[in-house]
Amino acid sequence: MRDYFVLGAFLYFCCSFSVQAGEYDVLRHKMVEEVLADVAAEVSYSGGSTLHSDVVAAMQKVERHLFVPASQTSNAYLNRPLPIGYGQTISQPLIVAMMTDLMQVKDGDKILEIGTGSGYQAAILAEIAKSVYSIEIIRPLGKQAAKRLKSLGYNNVEVRVGDGYYGWPEASPFDAIIVTAAASHVPPPLLKQLKPGGRMLIPLGMHFMTQYLMLVEKQMDGSVISRQILPVRFVPFTREH
Repeated sequence: MRDYFVLGAFLYFCCSFSVQAGEYDVLRHKMVEEVLADVAAEVSYSGGSTLHSDVVAAMQKVERHLFVPASQTSNAYLNRPLPIGYGQTISQPLIVAMMTDLMQVKDGDKILEIGTGSGYQAAILAEIAKSVYSIEIIRPLGKQAAKRLKSLGYNNVEVRVGDGYYGWPEASPFDAIIVTAAASHVPPPLLKQLKPGGRMLIPLGMHFMTQYLMLVEKQMDGSVISRQILPVRFVPFTREH
């Protein structure tokens, strides 16, 4: 989803996180424990009582406080979405973990993400997959996220500013696709760019109305099977006019 990251925030992080690193580690561990407890409670939705070990390791490693504005660092490890500017949010850790797990990402996979935002979800995916291609329509967010991810050593993430509806055709096909904004329907270009045997996670529904996280699976013969996972609330899918 999204992030507002300016030079002042960068300087704040540089001056403060070295002092508070131990505290952040403790808070991140507690956040992951809470996420795991929630996943176990939501087994009827997720289909499993726990997360894959690779997902847990990624959630334990990626420092969420580096992906939120300075005003939100004290809240970075709460299990809830946070505002990151431009009317956007960074997703709730539970949703990030569940979506990543449902994608069944493996080492060697190539992933497409629609909605880079602050880059947090991309960083989680990059800890597991071989490469992540991420598209952000809000230019300042896309530029900031690209710079942040590179500075943190995520050289296997490419960020592009543009309309995610059309995907990234020259990099396709993708083993999995994740959409982090609510759309009215599954964009046909994204479905075309999904590899047979691949999975797409996308929230469907209108803003201020019921939205559902959908798992879309493309069969080896090209046919598509989809199912509702759970009710969610995402910012709306933004298009170029």
